[in-house]
Amino acid sequence: MFNIKKYTGICGLLLLGCVQANAQTGKGINSLYSAFGVGDLEDRDYSRNFGLGSAGMARPSLYYLNELNPASYTAIPAQNFMFDVALRGTSVSYKGESLSQSAGDVNIKRLAIGFKANKRWGISAGLTPYSTVDYKLLNQRFIEGTGQSVDAVTEGTGGINRVYISNAVKLTKNFSVGVSSAFLFGPINTTETLGNDTVSTIDKRYAYNVNFNTGIQYAGKIKDWEIGLGATYRFKTNMRFQHTVNVVNSNETVLYKDDQGTQKFALPEQYGAGLSLGKGNVTIVADYRKQLWSGINPSQTNYRLTDAERYAGGIEYAFKRHYFNGIVEGMVLQAGFSHNKSYLVIGGQQIKDVAGSVGVSLPSRNGALRYYLGIEVGQRGVTTNNLIKENYVNAVLHFSLRDIWFIRRIYE
Repeated sequence: MFNIKKYTGICGLLLLGCVQANAQTGKGINSLYSAFGVGDLEDRDYSRNFGLGSAGMARPSLYYLNELNPASYTAIPAQNFMFDVALRGTSVSYKGESLSQSAGDVNIKRLAIGFKANKRWGISAGLTPYSTVDYKLLNQRFIEGTGQSVDAVTEGTGGINRVYISNAVKLTKNFSVGVSSAFLFGPINTTETLGNDTVSTIDKRYAYNVNFNTGIQYAGKIKDWEIGLGATYRFKTNMRFQHTVNVVNSNETVLYKDDQGTQKFALPEQYGAGLSLGKGNVTIVADYRKQLWSGINPSQTNYRLTDAERYAGGIEYAFKRHYFNGIVEGMVLQAGFSHNKSYLVIGGQQIKDVAGSVGVSLPSRNGALRYYLGIEVGQRGVTTNNLIKENYVNAVLHFSLRDIWFIRRIYE
């Protein structure tokens, strides 16, 4: 196991005792808590589940691709090819005892495709973030033996990406199972600059390894109620990090280079369960997830890891109309909430995140494309114990395209 900030100083102490956080609108999100562990874990789902508090483990991939549960892909309509893309815009304000700053950013958060291979087999592939590292902290360091201080700037960038292929098979009329095979990869870089940009220590880590997530879904009816049940399990993964440390001057000349070889950091197992209840135009969903971080990685002097939990749920109203022998979905309205207990404990305080969300989905005129807009307002962290509270607004724009494939055209 490796110490995340071995060469760049104790970022936890920088955060707890920082004089100023540099987070300016238009220059990217300064996610202060991403300085710990492997960064901010992506707990949200940037599909049509977003307005439901990102809950939807029990929902099928009927109108969109639902990676919350790989078993969902058996519901992809026959002869349909589906393509999803999502953009997220974020605005964050930071509050502390002597801090008041803001930041904003826009990023692509989801690319996915899916189709039905045969009557019982659905397939999806895509790219999403697993974690994000993006922060900048200003403080002062004391030169040993002199009592003099020097300005220090610590910046973190990068994060871990997830590229996956998911397969789902319908076992019976009501039960489906699925497996998502993913490759996790990406850089986590930390740069510490002392003085007037004269000397910088660049700590580079490149993470990689495979990861597997499994799921099961049940879909059935009791009287007028449509019932969905879902459960998932993600296996533990020992991430490998190629680790190098460079010391450079202001001209980017390398003064010192140290190859640390390959190191490891464990990502724990995760399990979850979801419920979906539908009647007429109304659907209610609820999810629970837990990540078993306690004891996985050694405790640090400035923070520790603990089990993470997430509760989420919401309600959806869909305007529907009958078309030939089927039902066509029109406008969809959503409202939801989420409560996330982070895997980080800093200053004896577990970092928590509470949010409320709304969403609306609209079809195009020909029905092949759906537009989705989701808004989330939330708060993370506290201002006690010299910590930072983040008030944020997330906006997600999601497009879902459906096209008919494998149709043999007949010409006269």
